[in-house]
Amino acid sequence: MINHKFKNRIQKIKRGFKIWKTLILLLIKLWLDNLRFKIFQPSSDQKNKVQIERARWFTNQLIKLGSAFIKIGQLLSARPDLIPNTWIQELSKLQDQVPQISYSKIEEIIKQELGHKFLEINQINPLPIGSASLAQVHKATLGNGKKVVFKVQRPNLKNLFIIDLKIMQQIASLLQKNKNWSRGRNWVEIAKECRKVLMKELDFKCEAQYAARFRQQFIDDENVEVPEVIWDLSSEKVLCLSYLEGTKISDIEKLKSKNIDLPKIAEIGAISYLKQLVNFGFFHADPHPGNLAVSNSGKLIFYDFGMMGNISNNLQLSLGTMVQYAALRDASSLVTQLQQAGLISKDIDVGPVRRLVRLMLKEALTPPFSPNIIEKLSGDLYELVYETPFQLPVDLIFVMRALSTFEGVGRMLDPRFNLVSITKPYLIDLMTSKNQTPNDLINQFGKQVGELGSKAVGIPKRIDESLERLEQGDLQLQIRMGESDRQFKRMFTAQKSLGHSILIGSLTISSALLVTNNQNNFAILPLIFATPISIDWIKCQLRMRKGSRLEKLKQ
Repeated sequence: MINHKFKNRIQKIKRGFKIWKTLILLLIKLWLDNLRFKIFQPSSDQKNKVQIERARWFTNQLIKLGSAFIKIGQLLSARPDLIPNTWIQELSKLQDQVPQISYSKIEEIIKQELGHKFLEINQINPLPIGSASLAQVHKATLGNGKKVVFKVQRPNLKNLFIIDLKIMQQIASLLQKNKNWSRGRNWVEIAKECRKVLMKELDFKCEAQYAARFRQQFIDDENVEVPEVIWDLSSEKVLCLSYLEGTKISDIEKLKSKNIDLPKIAEIGAISYLKQLVNFGFFHADPHPGNLAVSNSGKLIFYDFGMMGNISNNLQLSLGTMVQYAALRDASSLVTQLQQAGLISKDIDVGPVRRLVRLMLKEALTPPFSPNIIEKLSGDLYELVYETPFQLPVDLIFVMRALSTFEGVGRMLDPRFNLVSITKPYLIDLMTSKNQTPNDLINQFGKQVGELGSKAVGIPKRIDESLERLEQGDLQLQIRMGESDRQFKRMFTAQKSLGHSILIGSLTISSALLVTNNQNNFAILPLIFATPISIDWIKCQLRMRKGSRLEKLKQ
């Protein structure tokens, strides 16, 4: 017993050392990158290359750290408010690269979890059809001849997760204490949320419920197939699903040889996602090619239900109105509706958000439609969220990522695939759904025209009153600070930087004059005074360059 506790303690120490070493190396590399940027002032393209290289290194380190950190990396890839877009693109490619478990261990786990029900299994194929960071999947045949698959959790995974997540909580506490790293972010709460999500994913009973719910949504859909849960042969560490034979959606040549209509499959997928988001509010959050297949009869098959997303009832009820405002290209009303639905905080400056929404509507609704419009829009959204101090709900970011991922799958099937073009007819139907009729929509347009007319009639009177107040000196001008406030701050920083430059130059000249007059002992004093001024000057330069990144997005 004592030896077992001692071994566990040694394991925790070794694991902690490995994780903290990776974190310290990352911080050193980031510090060296910033130092290089300050000294050499590289171009934006060169900076992006360095960031991509660093993000790839970080991704590889997460793979080496194992299952828990692979999952943490996948969760971080859905948090553009925490990390830059270049890092998100690399982390989104994070795939489970782990060694296979021996069949003897797989069989042992299944026997232990199922008990006497194991006798209902006729045969299990010892060769896995899939291996990931959390589990391994094996095809099997039951005693009644039914073909199934067993998703079996890796041994001792829960204990390892508990150790890793505890260390992650310590790292989050450290990050939170640093004001520069914690500005606008609560790392401790983010770590708690990660722990909650990952521990839930370890419980295959939750995934079984997700799979059953997702199957129920498409039970009457003749174009979509979802595996059935075999409840009697499922537990916390073993999930049994019916086996649905299909060709991987990425195997284009094999699909063509079976005379599968590829553009039709892409259309089925797009419409299925619209149904998931609009009709059900429950969607598959990870539709990469490994989780999608096509049956011999041309049906789209969904696999793996560990990562699912929910849309709140409030947002679902608001979708019809949002689509109407989007169709009218009314960015202001759409942003207001997004605030009312809780997608955007009400206490932020919505100027940059409104401009981005206006740009999104213009690009999304103006033919010819770009084939990767969702990818472009989500990239713009990620840049804005990272640069400004507000957060979007994680579920909304999961929606954007899922749609962007499926858009890539659609283009793989059909180079002319466009998500907006395909779903547009269904979105028009949505405008008149949610208990609305076409007459209600016409009435709403009429109401807006009426409001505009009444405002127009009152304009001359309001102008006359304003001119009269201006002549009398009673007119007060109220300025809403937002963009102007940022501009004033930039001007103040520029002036401060200029003042520092003059001071540094003057002190340097003073030091040089003292040296020429053989006053070497006093020559060091101006340089000592110049040191803190120089540090502040560097900070001013960094603030000005950081502000210019957001300005580029707004243009």
